[in-house]
Amino acid sequence: MVRSVAALAAAGVAALLSLPPSPAGAQRWNDERTIALVSRATELRDRQLADTALIDYRATAHGYLTFLAQLGEGFTEPPKIVKADELALEVYWRAPNLSKQRIVGRRDTLLLPTDISYHRDHLGIVQNNFPDIIRLGEGDEVADVPHPLSTAGMEAYDFAVRDSLTIELPDRAIRVTEVLVRPRDDRLPRLIGAIYIDRGSGQVVRMAFNFTHAAFLDRQLEDLFITLENALVGGRFWLPRRQEIEIRRSGTWLDYPVRGIIRGRWDICCYEVNVGLDPGFFQGPEIVQAPIIQRLRHRFEGSVLDGLPDEVRAVTDEDVRRVQQEARELVRQQALSRARGATISARRLSDFVRVNRAEGLAVGAGTTLRMGRGVRTELSAGWGFADDAAKGRVALVVERATGVGAGVFAERAYREAGDLAEVSLLRNSIAAQEFGSDYTDPYDARAAGAWLDLGERFGVRGRLEGAFERHDRVSVTATPSFGEYEPTIPAWSLSAQRLSLRLERPLRAGPFGTVLRGDAEFRALWYEGRDTALAGGTRSLLRAFVALEVERALGGGTIAVRTAGGAVDAKGGIPPQALVYLGGPTSAPGYDFHALAGARGLSQRLEWRHPVPAPGIPLGRFGGTPATATLAPYVSIAWIDGADGRERSGWFPSVGLGTLALFDLLRLDVARGLRDGRWTFSVDLSRDFWSIL
Repeated sequence: MVRSVAALAAAGVAALLSLPPSPAGAQRWNDERTIALVSRATELRDRQLADTALIDYRATAHGYLTFLAQLGEGFTEPPKIVKADELALEVYWRAPNLSKQRIVGRRDTLLLPTDISYHRDHLGIVQNNFPDIIRLGEGDEVADVPHPLSTAGMEAYDFAVRDSLTIELPDRAIRVTEVLVRPRDDRLPRLIGAIYIDRGSGQVVRMAFNFTHAAFLDRQLEDLFITLENALVGGRFWLPRRQEIEIRRSGTWLDYPVRGIIRGRWDICCYEVNVGLDPGFFQGPEIVQAPIIQRLRHRFEGSVLDGLPDEVRAVTDEDVRRVQQEARELVRQQALSRARGATISARRLSDFVRVNRAEGLAVGAGTTLRMGRGVRTELSAGWGFADDAAKGRVALVVERATGVGAGVFAERAYREAGDLAEVSLLRNSIAAQEFGSDYTDPYDARAAGAWLDLGERFGVRGRLEGAFERHDRVSVTATPSFGEYEPTIPAWSLSAQRLSLRLERPLRAGPFGTVLRGDAEFRALWYEGRDTALAGGTRSLLRAFVALEVERALGGGTIAVRTAGGAVDAKGGIPPQALVYLGGPTSAPGYDFHALAGARGLSQRLEWRHPVPAPGIPLGRFGGTPATATLAPYVSIAWIDGADGRERSGWFPSVGLGTLALFDLLRLDVARGLRDGRWTFSVDLSRDFWSIL
């Protein structure tokens, strides 16, 4: 079985290497009907741009700009809002191309320290639906991209009719034809997306588009997606009604993926046409701020976050989301195909330096070599000074923009027994070095195998992996500054074949106003003992572990429920490294680390987080901390089936109180185990950052 999976994954690597990027559907490109429709829309657009009946107009606009951050391999977790701005504009336009926008109201909310500033043109709207050449970010982000509905655009792009649908405007429903747009040469600065054309008038009602990688002047730009929607004003003029923009910049922190996102949404209304604006009014910069007294007098409703629409956090219109996903896959495939070079790599700070009882002080480093076409090799190595042992990993990986991929690997690592991280590795290193408090249970694993990344289906990502492995026990080799270490688990020495399936659902909206995330691992192991005590042929075990977190706003705060549990079924006894382990600040607060171990276990926690007043701390140009903290009282209960003669079985309840401060980055917990437990105190950084520590 494992040999078949390994062979399948290796074949998958070769197959993925040979495949070209997937085509964007099976549409008929540039057929007679489509070209006629696009030509008519281009002609009408040119006519409107030259329409002398529209002399000038003024309007108002209300919008949000948010800066968000996202971390982690594959960016599976949703981005977190760092800063949110709410703006009110007065908008003016005069033929042929004079534009002025005045910011008459602005307020912001800081959720994490930052000194980000936006390009000036991000603070306003696109008034002219772009001329024949598109520029963004004051020419620093995108410049000189041909508009698809222009003379140059007709030569630069392919077009295909995909669908007919209805767009709901405030005063009417419009039947439109969706026309896909793709560049004829994606190595040139071009856009990718869709145009929605009114079936009756031939006018452009909406455009939704991204850009090719070659269009980005800023090399850190991952993609830049824009939606422009128009409405009929005065029965004649198609003028901006709603606009959305999303700008993603990605980079790496020691090859750990980091993404910054700017999202904006604008609603434009209250047009007054041909009011006689003085041309001299348009002198100077296009976007200006009204005097501060006027801006302060502007009244917004509620708080910034209260009014922040869901569309700012994530695009919700289904047909736009579909176009956005297709465009992003093409842009990402371009980047994967051409990315080359070597970088220093690490998935977390502890890959460079850490402390635990098995290795003492351990150091490491890694490198990633990208060879183009989505292919890369990964190499990492480390050394423990107390155990005088080397560890490392080498892998060959191929991936596609869709998330499908494959790889082969060989490694030697000290793996962790147990499924739930009780503390961050940074906190663990400090506590282990200074106080002999090590919340890891390592065992030695040497493995070679292959995996298949199955992509995402129904919001769940999957990975199938097969490997040949050898397990051994590790010993305590280090000495802390104070106290002494507990012994390591008595892992069995095995030669094994493993087949595992891992599923992951990133944090996303769920039913009944909830957000939820989850992950699960299902593992089969066929093993033989490598000492006399385990002699007697091949044994097997099946193991499953599932974790689920659900959150919902309630009573001015948030209710958080965390459930985790697992079970092991084995013939011939359960190796200690395969048991279910509970105990510690995450799975069973108020009880010692991994004090609860058995063939089956369950951890259930209910927490209510709510804000309370607290002193704000100024941080200079990075803003200041909010004048609030978060209290999080909780109850927890763990159940363990202490099989194989283990003493502790049954239910183990506890109560506790958490306090989150400094933008909720720092968490302090005090808890009490109510059945043979004790008082415990824990200080750590937010769980959101554990993956990079």
